[in-house]
Formats: sequence, C-alpha cells, structure tokens
Amino acid sequence: MTVSEQRDLIVAKLQRGEQIRQAGYREKALKLFPHVCGRCTRDFEGKKLRELTVHHKDHDHHNNPPDGSNWELLCLYCHDHEHTRGVQEDRSKDDPPDRQDRPSLAHSPFAALDDQIKQPK
Repeated sequence: MTVSEQRDLIVAKLQRGEQIRQAGYREKALKLFPHVCGRCTRDFEGKKLRELTVHHKDHDHHNNPPDGSNWELLCLYCHDHEHTRGVQEDRSKDDPPDRQDRPSLAHSPFAALDDQIKQPK
C-alpha cells in the first residue's frame, strides 16, 4: 500500500468517526430541545430540520454531556456567524485583511492528522 493510499484510508476513517460522533449528539440535541434556532428564533420542521445544527457553547466538540448543557441548536447562518464573530471583531483597520493572530475556530477535527499520517523512520 502506498503512502497516498494509507493517508486516504486514515482520512476516510477520521471522517467516518466524526460523522458518527456528530450524528449521535445531534440526535440527542434534537430530542432535548425545541426545533428553534437559539439566536434568530426561526422554527424548523420537515426537510428544513437539516438546516438546524448543534453548537458547542464552549467550542469543545468532545464535551457532550448527556443533559445537553454544552449545546444549543443554531441554524446554519447563525452557527457560521457564531464561529466568525470574534475573528471579524478583532481585526483592526490597519491590519491586512488576511491577517489573523489566532485560529478562527477553537476546535479542529483534523488537528492531529499530521501525526497520524507520519510514517515511523
């Protein structure tokens, strides 16, 4: 098996694991909370329910207490705004538009990917 094939297998495995983990807490959150965006208060039902996402209040996607105390349901737009809010507010007018002093998200599902792909010497 080539290095490229090994890398592809590792990425696919991580993606499957992430999908399973997300599906688990999303299903729980949808059972616990009304199907309303916590920010814009839009109602979601039927096919529109897929536009409702689970936001982790502390930005730690591994912190999934069974009572849902770290979750809130947000629509796609409000969830995106929540994760870019601090980035946009922290930029000054004098800085180049592409400059960031910190990551835009506190959680990165592929943060340790490089370590998993590296081959032992």
